[in-house]
Amino acid sequence: MKNSWKFKIYLLALISLLVGTSEFVLVGILDKVADDVGITVSAAGQLVTIFALANAIGTPLIILAAAKLNQRKQLLLALIFTVVGSLMTVLLPGYILLMVSRIVLALGMGVFIVTASSFATKLAPPGHQGSALATVAMGFSASLVLGVPIGRFISASYDWKVIFGAIAFLGLLAILAIVKVIPVTEAETPIPLRKQLAILKNPKITALFLVTFFVFIGYGVFYTYVTPFINEVSPMSNTALSLTLLGFGLATLVGSRLGGFMSDRLGINSTLFFGMAVNTLALIMLATIAGVHAITVILLLIWGTAAWTSGPTLQYNLVKIAPKSSVIILSLSSSFLQLGMASGAGIGGIATSQLEIQSIAWIGAAAIFIGIVILIMSLKLSLFTRSQSVGQSIGD
Repeated sequence: MKNSWKFKIYLLALISLLVGTSEFVLVGILDKVADDVGITVSAAGQLVTIFALANAIGTPLIILAAAKLNQRKQLLLALIFTVVGSLMTVLLPGYILLMVSRIVLALGMGVFIVTASSFATKLAPPGHQGSALATVAMGFSASLVLGVPIGRFISASYDWKVIFGAIAFLGLLAILAIVKVIPVTEAETPIPLRKQLAILKNPKITALFLVTFFVFIGYGVFYTYVTPFINEVSPMSNTALSLTLLGFGLATLVGSRLGGFMSDRLGINSTLFFGMAVNTLALIMLATIAGVHAITVILLLIWGTAAWTSGPTLQYNLVKIAPKSSVIILSLSSSFLQLGMASGAGIGGIATSQLEIQSIAWIGAAAIFIGIVILIMSLKLSLFTRSQSVGQSIGD
């Protein structure tokens, strides 16, 4: 069984769930971390900011530096980062060292996800590469569904650092599994950073990267502080909060699937406008009428579903524009996504310390509205370029 390519793909997906949990679990326990370290919730939120920044900036640099290693060694390197970062979280005291541990964890997660995604397409036989890539992506997405509520459940009964102790232990088991199961492959020729950034000369691609950036500012500013938001606006028990976060995670999976379904049937642009418009309206309603448990939970589910129709649809649109540069495009798209998350978490930290908690929903809605404006402008640019091309053809 372990020689089956499907078994190897499922192993990579399972480990993707583990490393993804190292990022998302903190969102559900921000209040616990803040109390333990002796900082404000807004300061604890900056741990999310630093993780996303390190992921966006550091991952491409680490991958370039490790390009001469075969991909199995790259996977092992990423897991060593994950184990070390988790142990640092458990053992080292203080806010500054906790930030350092988040940077180490971010590099481990980023390198593993990028490498595992690329490796999955090599392990799978022709005709199965797409499903193999989707399986690894689903493993990472599952960390959003399971990591946040599981973290909340565990932190309700034990020290929150137990979670990272478990990640370190499972990371060691993952290293053994990679050594035992994953084959050695030839190292790939690295793509120079200058060539990767040259893709930004295409105005349509740059516009979609900016849309991605603002959409995930809107997502990051609210998602990072969703637990303090619920605790203040609609207080509930730890069990109810964990179930609410689990429901939200499931809604994001539904949103991802819905985005793909709608793109195939309604078109990419219609899907993007629909998702972003509902996303904006849901945040405005969370800022204005959230309070009663049922209303708050329903709005969170609508928001989670709408927010995640945009991510896969934006990526599909980018790949469709430049299919021959799909690897570079998806890498840069991931960086813009993480930069948006980092910016959102940073802005949210300032807002929660200076304004009412509802302000994060208003800011999120404003950021996504900016994304809608950029999308409209990019479509007008496309129409203008197309009409110019037609006019030149007629003139010729």
